[in-house]
Formats: sequence, C-alpha cells, structure tokens
Amino acid sequence: MTSSEVARVLQVSPSTLCRWRQTGQGPRVTWLTPNCPRYAKDDVDAWLTRMAA
Repeated sequence: MTSSEVARVLQVSPSTLCRWRQTGQGPRVTWLTPNCPRYAKDDVDAWLTRMAA
C-alpha cells in the first residue's frame, strides 16, 4: 500500500504518517527505494488491531 492509501485507511494526514515513520511509530514500513515507502496490508491491519486493544 502507498503512504496515501495507508493515510486514508488510518484517517490521518500523509504528513502524520511521515512523522510516525520518522519516530518509529505506526505500521511497519518497507522501503522499495530511499524515497518509496510501502506498507503491507497485513501489517497495517495488525497495527490497527494492536492500537484498538
């Protein structure tokens, strides 16, 4: 998933998602290239589950 897609799912701004990446918060991210973060849907779902608990 792209950053925009994840931000939409989590109902946060893309800048919030970027800040979470910089501080080690939020769902696990995989970098395809230095400027191309991607998120696995399973990782986003798992993060949402942990946050809801």
